[in-house]
Amino acid sequence: MPTELEGRQADAGPDDNYKWVALANTTAAVFMSLLDGSIVLISLPAIFRGIHLDPLAPENVSYLLWMIMGYRLVQAVFVVTLGRLGDMYGRVRIYNAGFAVFTLASILLSFDPFDGGHGAMWLIGWRTLQAIGGSMLTANSAAILTDAFPSDQRGFALGINQVASLAGQFVGLIAGGVLAIFDWRAVFWVNVPVGIFGTIWAYRKLRETSTRPTGTVRIDWWGNITFAVGLGALLVAITEAIRPYGGHSMGWTDPWVLGTLVCGVVALAAFVVIELKVAEPMFELALFRIQAFTAGNLAGFATRLAQGGLQFMLIIWLQGIWLPLHGYDYSDTPLWAGIFLLPLTAAFLVAGPISGYLSDRIGAGGLATGGMVLFAGSFVGLMLLPIDFGYWVFALLIAANGVGIGMFSSPNSASIMSSVPARARGEASGMRSTFQNTGTSLSIGVFFTLLIAGLAAGLPHSLTASLQQQGVPHGVAQQIGDLPPVSSLFATILGVTPIQTLLGPSGVLTSLPAANQQTLTGREFFPHLLSAPFHEGLVLVFAVSTGLAVLAAIASALRGGRQAGRSA
Repeated sequence: MPTELEGRQADAGPDDNYKWVALANTTAAVFMSLLDGSIVLISLPAIFRGIHLDPLAPENVSYLLWMIMGYRLVQAVFVVTLGRLGDMYGRVRIYNAGFAVFTLASILLSFDPFDGGHGAMWLIGWRTLQAIGGSMLTANSAAILTDAFPSDQRGFALGINQVASLAGQFVGLIAGGVLAIFDWRAVFWVNVPVGIFGTIWAYRKLRETSTRPTGTVRIDWWGNITFAVGLGALLVAITEAIRPYGGHSMGWTDPWVLGTLVCGVVALAAFVVIELKVAEPMFELALFRIQAFTAGNLAGFATRLAQGGLQFMLIIWLQGIWLPLHGYDYSDTPLWAGIFLLPLTAAFLVAGPISGYLSDRIGAGGLATGGMVLFAGSFVGLMLLPIDFGYWVFALLIAANGVGIGMFSSPNSASIMSSVPARARGEASGMRSTFQNTGTSLSIGVFFTLLIAGLAAGLPHSLTASLQQQGVPHGVAQQIGDLPPVSSLFATILGVTPIQTLLGPSGVLTSLPAANQQTLTGREFFPHLLSAPFHEGLVLVFAVSTGLAVLAAIASALRGGRQAGRSA
């Protein structure tokens, strides 16, 4: 627990002008970092056309998967280590370096000199460096703000920061759709001027206000290695399990996937043992004795596990089914999906800062817990919606979802950061980010698994039968029906109709009567096929999210009374 002196120093904080500079700079940084996680998602069709790579070809599925998942996976693995390094060597120093690394990687991404698989590997490689830069920013931004603001203003400051981070994810959907129309490289160029300005601004204006350890500082190498290997192995295995293996629609029976899972569990177990015995651990497990810290992180993890894959589910629902059924061309669905999700973004942008402001005055527990109750209710509503819904009901439900996550995120972050001693804020911020990023990565993997399982149960038979009804020979129809459902799922993310792509190589499509060709490649054929099996998986996904939101509400309620988390 913090000493009385530490508490007075933390509350005193730097001058008023500096704290607003810190808030503005860190808010821009986390917005940019999280924006890049989603801006690429909506721009994938243009990116893969630009490097002349067919993402639906079986041999190219891995490239598509790692473009979607790799950025978040890297952030989940490295934020704790980079937060701890901030505590040891200066939070502002690590943060400033992160701005420079992120900007450099953005420049290199935009100058991809290759085509095909080599072009994809170039992008994946530099996206990894970009994610490390983003981790340096997000791991230390909350700690910098907690140092800069007194305890009665931290909820507001961290609320703005949290709003920027999650808003970046949703704004990226629209920005990516717009920029990709002009040039796929523009989705990386957009970071460059912000990154250059932010880097110079941070180096000139931010200063160290935390007290660093005195004497010789030792890095817990074994703790860092076992944590990175353990968490990385788990997330890699879950990501790779989404790919088909052998005759199975997914890779959960792949010996490599199973072996990687086991290695991850063993490495994380070793990490815990090391952290309990080493003199200067990478992460101080004693912090979990602080009730508000433990409850807040558990609630945050459950929330991101429930919410992290929601963006993908809603995009697939809109792009693959609802928008085509309502007259939108496949080429236009990525942009319109982002536009139709604006109620979710707007509701969060309003609720986040207000909740952060209120948490400074009435405490975090009630707001965060109430937000999770509303969050759970929105998933129940989404679960009851028909697959071809009325938009305004959908808009109200996703707006309620945004309000719920906004009510929770800001107070929860303020509670976590204010509960720990000032000296441990960097690692606390890193662990908070790790719980959130891990929850998001696991959520995407779990939700994709549930959806693919639902599709695998019904889509192959209905696809084969429907193709034959339109005159496609049995052999060709059977071959397409037996393809992994993950290809159909990715097709909806990419905003393309897979029937034309799948029938193209066989030459069958051009031999069919014009009416059959028009039906097969029209806007409604594939969405109708996808509707029933997709809805079964979607209901299961939302049911799981509802249960996780309830668990998050319970964990949030256990953080303690009004003053919980305000000791520093």
